[in-house]
Amino acid sequence: MSDTEDGSWLDDEAGRLVRPYAVSNGRTRPSAHFDLLTLVMATGIRPQTYLGPDYDRVLALCDAPVTVAEVAAHLRLPAVITKVLLSDLVTYQALSARAPNALEATSPTDRNLLEAVLHGLRKRL
Repeated sequence: MSDTEDGSWLDDEAGRLVRPYAVSNGRTRPSAHFDLLTLVMATGIRPQTYLGPDYDRVLALCDAPVTVAEVAAHLRLPAVITKVLLSDLVTYQALSARAPNALEATSPTDRNLLEAVLHGLRKRL
């Protein structure tokens, strides 16, 4: 990542220079419920106050529906901290969140679903 994207908060060798809990002001419990497959998307409404660069990055990532797990991976933050950021943005109505429809209709042990996940993982590796 470049310095222009993350400012001075990221070092190529050391990684993030600010502890993840500092990003969420020490909070580790989100005010809204999210699981890793919850889909979030920007609503186009911007918070009235500036929340910080991590919130800006979240909004930029959420132009299209994206899972909580994907947002956490892009931010390089633990999922619990990412959920706090997302819940703050939902509170400001800058994000909408919903459960994915495809998984509501199928069983998590459905063979077709598991094979699709395996296929996707093999493509990534």
